[in-house]
Amino acid sequence: MTLDALRDLLPACAKDLSLNLSSLAGDTQLSETQKWGAFVASAHAVGEPRLIRAAEASAQLSPEALIAARAAAAMMAMNNVYYRALHLMRNGEYKTLPARLRMNILANPGAPKADFELWCLAVSAVNGCGMCLDAHEAELKTHGVPALVIQSALRIAAVVHAVGRVLAAEAASAA
Repeated sequence: MTLDALRDLLPACAKDLSLNLSSLAGDTQLSETQKWGAFVASAHAVGEPRLIRAAEASAQLSPEALIAARAAAAMMAMNNVYYRALHLMRNGEYKTLPARLRMNILANPGAPKADFELWCLAVSAVNGCGMCLDAHEAELKTHGVPALVIQSALRIAAVVHAVGRVLAAEAASAA
């Protein structure tokens, strides 16, 4: 199933999401790899199986980029919880301790570093980690990534997240 086919599963109350999904699939602010990697990484972050399958079926990614997008979601699932907790905790002592979490994928993600950072930013938006959002946005700026590209990745994350929530709610209502 592609994203176009998935749009047909959305109820009338989610018409705006369907339209946004369609327009974002045609977005030209991002390269094709950046765009589809953001879709795949965000879908994996949301975790709704139909959404993951549709994003991957629609994705125009090399096998290495597909793995990198999945890896961004996997690594940020860990990091977003850890760093969001540090950010929320009043005791600053924990921020001074080494994280001691393996993040070897950062050395060689299988995609251009800026693309991987963009996908990590999108996943961090889905997972709601402000500390990670700031860190990835700063890194993207060092790579010269313009604000409109960053905004496009955030828009993909927002719409993919909302579509996943609607699909899960529809499945729960039907059960």
